Amino acid sequence: QVQLVESGGGLVQPGGSLRLSCAASGFTLDDYAIGWFRQAPGKERVGVSCINRNHRSTYYLDSVKGRFTISRDNDKNMVYLQMNSLTPEDTAVYYCATEREYCSSSRYTYAYWGQGTQVTVSS
Repeated sequence: QVQLVESGGGLVQPGGSLRLSCAASGFTLDDYAIGWFRQAPGKERVGVSCINRNHRSTYYLDSVKGRFTISRDNDKNMVYLQMNSLTPEDTAVYYCATEREYCSSSRYTYAYWGQGTQVTVSS
């Protein structure tokens, strides 16, 4: 069965850090661009970051540039999102998703999605 599973979320204080992981099973993650999205209650699901196939390029939401770093380990079939200097505005459910060809600005082009991991930034 094809699956994506996010992990690493939790409760963190402002200024803290978390590393989210996206693990793939049933397919090779290396064959896809991988995006990280987040959705806060009552808000749209928006793209946070994306990494293209074979480490070709990366993209970031302007508000997270300099704080978040996306990376992939193809040997482990994993993608990561390192999040530093977190603020309450980063509170959301974070999802990883696959795009068959390349990073897209539209969430509707991503075929496979994980179930999400909750990130809460609060003092």
